[in-house]
Amino acid sequence: MEQETAFTLLDGLIWGGAALSVIGLIGLVWCIIKVWRARAAGLDDTDMRAVMARVLPLNLGALFVSVIGLMLVIVGIFLS
Repeated sequence: MEQETAFTLLDGLIWGGAALSVIGLIGLVWCIIKVWRARAAGLDDTDMRAVMARVLPLNLGALFVSVIGLMLVIVGIFLS
């Protein structure tokens, strides 16, 4: 009794979602490191606000990509 091990569309959805989640996680870690280095540099308030203003959209984008990836994983698991 052999089982079929073909790679299906839903498997691709699950693995693609996992890849998106990892990309989003890498983006979040990058944002954390960027702000951490700015804090360690001892920047004044205006410079720190400038760094935060540049990092915030990237942080939200990375969070969005990670959430979309997790949703794709959940949908792929439910449908398979």
